[in-house]
Amino acid sequence: MFTPRHTGPAALAVSALLLTACGGETDGATQADTGADVTDPVVTTYDGGVLVLDGSTLEVEADIELDGFNRLNPTGDGRHLLVSTSEGFQVLDAVAGELTGTVFGAETPGHVVVHEGRTALFDDGTGEITVFDSEAAGEVTPEEADTHTADEPHHGVAVELSSGQLLHTLGDEESVDGVVALDPDGEEIARSEDCPGVHGETVAQDEAVVVGCEDGALIYDGDGFTKVDSEDDYGRIGNQAGSEHSPVVLGDYKVDEEAELERPERVALIDTADEELELVDLPASYTFRSLGRGPQGEALVLGTDGTLHVIDPEEGEVTDGVELMDEWEEPLEWQKPRPALFVRGSTAYVSDPDADELHAVDLESLEVTATQGLEAAPNELSGVSTP
Repeated sequence: MFTPRHTGPAALAVSALLLTACGGETDGATQADTGADVTDPVVTTYDGGVLVLDGSTLEVEADIELDGFNRLNPTGDGRHLLVSTSEGFQVLDAVAGELTGTVFGAETPGHVVVHEGRTALFDDGTGEITVFDSEAAGEVTPEEADTHTADEPHHGVAVELSSGQLLHTLGDEESVDGVVALDPDGEEIARSEDCPGVHGETVAQDEAVVVGCEDGALIYDGDGFTKVDSEDDYGRIGNQAGSEHSPVVLGDYKVDEEAELERPERVALIDTADEELELVDLPASYTFRSLGRGPQGEALVLGTDGTLHVIDPEEGEVTDGVELMDEWEEPLEWQKPRPALFVRGSTAYVSDPDADELHAVDLESLEVTATQGLEAAPNELSGVSTP
């Protein structure tokens, strides 16, 4: 998932909070239960630490004390995650249930993208991009990783394709408005600066890359960029979820540029093959932690009505759903806990911070297979994954 960009008068205050609260203090971090051997770990943060749970039973296997607001990012090796702290990206061995001593230093750790066996980190504070083999996440040192630096620091993102091409955003501390594609030698292949407020990235079928704009989305096909316009003058797509099983990307969709917090009730479907954008109405609003994709490419949206909605991306229709919790309302501050969705294979993991619970849902039957009560409200939600 990607940090939401905020617009309107309150944005400056929220942005300032992001810069100070995006990482947490690592001093005093401890592991409550050493020697863990966690199966298919699922990881969630809470105010004061990180919980590592068994992916099948949802039993808590490790409780790691960690101050601050901490973000979670899979590395793609099926064992490790990166925790954004005040020092940078710190490696978490989720199977062992403990933080390692490896930290990829970053002034303001931002997005982490895993694609085709390569993991790319973006430092918003310096514009430095760090890339390494996903399977080496537990052994690689910062000095051994490949690096590239964007022209100026900004809240950005990068992804390396199977061809070795590197895509990264263009911008500065004031604005981000484009994307550039570089060949393996660092030479420019293509760029587009027709993407105001660029945010978020995902990859669809046939390795089509999509990034969101405040007036649509950019699609990169390996050779150049195509702009797909929103239906509205301001139709912002900021967070997306793609699937290798579908040419259609799921994105959020907001239309009120001045809103302190818009609660949208439509999502965008960006067809990377036909280069078209379609909007789908939902019975409830959702947040930036609500989007996911199922094992067959189905689009998933966790609504504020407490239901996980299933959308057929080809037909553009809501086809099914499962009610998981009571109705809820998105808090004004994006760092505050709200229900979150993490999908791995045919299982959707859904947190309910109001009830201090975590659910596992079989996406084929839409049945809840496990529910775990927690001692604190879960916030970030992630888990180990493979490319």
